[in-house]
Amino acid sequence: MSVSSSAVFISRIRGLPVLDARGDQTGRVRDVVIQLRTQGRAPRVKGLVVELFARRRIFVPMVRVHAIDASQVVIEGQVDTRRFSKREAETLVIDELFDRAVPRPEGRRAAIYDVSMRPTRAREWEVDDVALRELPAAGRFALGKRGATTIVEWREIPNLVLNSKQVNDHLLAQMADMRPADVARELHDMSADRRAEVIEALDDDQLADALEELPEDEQVEVLSALDHERAADILEEMNPDDAADLIKELPAEMAEDLLQRMEPEEAADVRGLMIYADLTAGGMMTPEPVVLGPDATVAEALARVRDEELTPALASMVFICRPPLDTPSGRFLGMVHTQRLLREAPSLMVSGMVDDSLEPLGPHSGLAEVSRYFATYNLVVAPVVNDENQLVGAVAVDDLVDHMLPEDWRGTQMDGEDEVSRA
Repeated sequence: MSVSSSAVFISRIRGLPVLDARGDQTGRVRDVVIQLRTQGRAPRVKGLVVELFARRRIFVPMVRVHAIDASQVVIEGQVDTRRFSKREAETLVIDELFDRAVPRPEGRRAAIYDVSMRPTRAREWEVDDVALRELPAAGRFALGKRGATTIVEWREIPNLVLNSKQVNDHLLAQMADMRPADVARELHDMSADRRAEVIEALDDDQLADALEELPEDEQVEVLSALDHERAADILEEMNPDDAADLIKELPAEMAEDLLQRMEPEEAADVRGLMIYADLTAGGMMTPEPVVLGPDATVAEALARVRDEELTPALASMVFICRPPLDTPSGRFLGMVHTQRLLREAPSLMVSGMVDDSLEPLGPHSGLAEVSRYFATYNLVVAPVVNDENQLVGAVAVDDLVDHMLPEDWRGTQMDGEDEVSRA
């Protein structure tokens, strides 16, 4: 079964039973959550408000909606059962739009009595049409008489179109839920003035994440437009390898000024990476992998890889070294796969499960050698060790792929994106 390929009027799913993948009823549909969007795009349908049997209402994102038909809604996957709380930039269709009066041409008035939504691509929906019922003119009585009905496009309803004063607040609220690549795409599509306004309002960590996803020339443009104090703060929030790549593209005087303004420890990591050529293991690596001493326990290792700030690649492996444990570390002993940690007792020491059979990469290993290394050993992260047998960093597979693609791949991807995929 799959979701309908045609529009669905929201009044027709109100109260429908919501079934899980096993066919058990979890609750009933009580409302639909939408979010207004910029650049003339239809409001996005974020999900359903479902009332459980305990009268608690929860939010079910549309990505969890597997099927909608005339008698039921089927959901799949794990659903968050925390009580639903509407966010500032969200609108409840039934509670907030149904029966709302809207102006019509020639001074007439009408009220919204239904809204339709349609799928745009896999598991994503947007508002389509709005059904209106004409209201009697002021001063006239129409007791028991129903006004004429009409169907209009969503853009004819003022409540579904952002005005200029609302745009910034709504866009920033939207961006809070976006992946960094989607935030970067929004910034890429904006005019220079508009982009400057939004960048000013973004948090440093969110801007740093988005900056890493922009084409290189736009990264330089954005960073150069910031005052140097904030630019240094943004660089501190970026992954050290991405920050090093970006600083290399800046004018030498500006680059040195920003490095001077950064926290000494952060600047030291970046300077350490800048000595290596771009297409080498040293140029691609991060100096912040998970490093533990040989007396660490499995429990301690698993606690470290649970850190939500780690990428999945970096969380797949812990590297075992003699102190000091910051890179460049003491003598490199080997590595332990997270899968192995999951199979062992929490109290065991990691030194008893070290894999020292793989020769690590050197910081000057070229792109071809690094690629062969990953392909040969089926890894997603690899250690980089210097001539003194110190761990200096680790190359993650995402950084390898980034350097294997053409230099302008980010810009090409954004410019070639069609309207459907941007919706």
